[in-house]
Amino acid sequence: MTCRVGIPRALLYYKYFPMWRAFLEKLGADIVVSENTNQRLISQGAALVVSDTCLPVKVFIGHVLSLSDKCDKLLIPVVRSTAEKVYNCSRFLALPDLAKAVVPGAPPILEIEFDYSRGKLYLYRQIYALGRNFTANPFKIKKAAEYAWETHKRYHEITVQQQMTRIEAIDLLHGDKSFEIKKEPKDTLTIGIAGHPYVLHDEQVSHNLIKRLRAAGVSILTPEMATENPDSNDNGHTQFAGLAKNYWESEEDVVGAGDYYTRIKVDGIIGIMAFACGPDSMMMNLVQRQARSANIPFMSLTVEEHTAEAGVVTRIEAFLDMIHRAKRRKEQCV
Repeated sequence: MTCRVGIPRALLYYKYFPMWRAFLEKLGADIVVSENTNQRLISQGAALVVSDTCLPVKVFIGHVLSLSDKCDKLLIPVVRSTAEKVYNCSRFLALPDLAKAVVPGAPPILEIEFDYSRGKLYLYRQIYALGRNFTANPFKIKKAAEYAWETHKRYHEITVQQQMTRIEAIDLLHGDKSFEIKKEPKDTLTIGIAGHPYVLHDEQVSHNLIKRLRAAGVSILTPEMATENPDSNDNGHTQFAGLAKNYWESEEDVVGAGDYYTRIKVDGIIGIMAFACGPDSMMMNLVQRQARSANIPFMSLTVEEHTAEAGVVTRIEAFLDMIHRAKRRKEQCV
C-alpha cells in the first residue's frame, strides 16, 4: 500500500515544497497537502499553543491538525542553517517536537535536518535516513535526491526569469497553467513587497495583498523575483551591500529585497510582517530606513489572527492614492 505523506501548507512549504514533493513522489509516496489557510484553521491552531506564539506557527499547527486524519505520516523538516553563520528562527527548529506535543492524534513525523555547519556528509546521512522510510535501495534514494534538487533549481529559475510569485511557480511546475500573468502598462506603479513567503503568499494571512495590488493595476515585485543586482553582475539579492549578511535565515530575503527595491527605484515598498515576530520587527525597521534614505514611500503592515480585512484594504488604498498624487505633482512640475 502506498504511503500517504502529509505536508502542511505553511512556513517552509512556500520555499521548499516542489523539492519535497519531487523527492517523495520519486520514492513512490502519495503527497497530501493541507487545504488553504482559513480562519477556522487559524483558530484551531491558536487554541493549541500559548498565546505569545507568532501567527505563522499558529497557522502551521492548524494545518498539522487538519492533516492528522488524512495521511499516514507527516513531513516536518528542520532547516537549521543553509549558510555560514546564518541560522533559522528557534521556533522553526522545534516544529516536529511542537507538533508531537500539542496536536492530538498526530501521525508519525518524518524528520530531516538541514544544517550547513555540520557539512555535506551529515546532510547525505539525513537524506538517506529519510529515504529509507520508503526504500532500502540507496541508488533510488540518490536519484530521488538529485531529481529533487533539479526541481528546486527549476522552481527558483521560474520565479526569477518569468517574474512569478512562489504560488504561481508551484502551479506551473505541477501542471496548472490556467493563469496568465498580464503585462502591465509602462506607466503603472511598481510596488516592492518585503516579507516572508509564509506571510506574503498565504492569502488568508496577508488578506490577499498581492491580488488586491494587481486588481488596482499595480505591478508587484516579491523577494523571490529580486535576484539580480542592477549595478553589477552579482547574483543573489542577499549580497547587496552586505546588508543581509549574518542575520537569521529567513530575514536575509527581507533585508536583501528591501535593498534591491531601493536600487531599482520602485514607486513604493510595502513591508508585511507577523505580530510577535522579534526578528521581523528589527529587520523591517532596517528596510524602512533603506526606503527613507532612497526617498521611496514605505508602508508597514503587521498582521495577526484578529486583523480586520477592512483596515488592511483602507491602508492599501490610501498608500496607493498617496503615491499616485505624488507622481502627478512631480509630472506637473516638470
